[in-house]
Amino acid sequence: MTEINIDLIKDLRNQTGVSIMQCKKALEEAEGDLEKAKIALTKRSGEIAAKKGDRELGAGVVTVKDNLILELACETDFVANNEEFKNLAEQVIEVIIKNNLDVVEDNEEVATILSEGTQKFGERIEVIRFEKYSGNVGSYVHVNNSVGAMVEFSTEVSDELAKDISMHITAQHPRYLKEEDINEEERQKAIDTLKEEVADKPADMQEKILAGKINSYFKERVLLTQGFIKDPSKTVAKLLEEAGTEIKRYTRFGVGEA
Repeated sequence: MTEINIDLIKDLRNQTGVSIMQCKKALEEAEGDLEKAKIALTKRSGEIAAKKGDRELGAGVVTVKDNLILELACETDFVANNEEFKNLAEQVIEVIIKNNLDVVEDNEEVATILSEGTQKFGERIEVIRFEKYSGNVGSYVHVNNSVGAMVEFSTEVSDELAKDISMHITAQHPRYLKEEDINEEERQKAIDTLKEEVADKPADMQEKILAGKINSYFKERVLLTQGFIKDPSKTVAKLLEEAGTEIKRYTRFGVGEA
């Protein structure tokens, strides 16, 4: 067997990010040929990814870049908190943007990034979802990369407002943009639940109490009627009105919430 020196192993590791032991084994199989070893590692990464295909995803990151928000999942927080894993998410975003992808399942470049990531980190890695916007867009990702939001405005807005609204959505998790977005089935389900909560109240007060609960319930879940997180005395709708803009749509991703 060809003896492999440590400098060659380090060189392969620096180029691939794969563990020392895997690099050593690949170089031994390639008889010291660096390029052949890289090919062997690429092939092995796909085999490893296939074997881990059924393992549960319990962690991940949310990343935003160039008007695109993405959730990339892995198995543990240990990997999710690794800067190299966050860089992996950005690599995937770059491929999506470059190729203007609507789905990633059949893209070989994305598949290679994910399988090589699986080999590097030893965990199953998968793109859970992503959303692309255009126009006047703002975004915010929480410092731990576990949750983030992206907003599209009807007009150009300041960077501060764009970030503030995105941060508000990230923190407050509104289910709807406006009250009209609540469909009748969801509304009725909420009303039925709230009726149970007032069933033990005096009969002549139930209707009034129920109306208050319904109003409060949906006010807390509709973005435009929520009190702005940095100034609760002002609704998000009022803040937007003062800025002369509207929200066309928004997306909020939280790891594991899909």
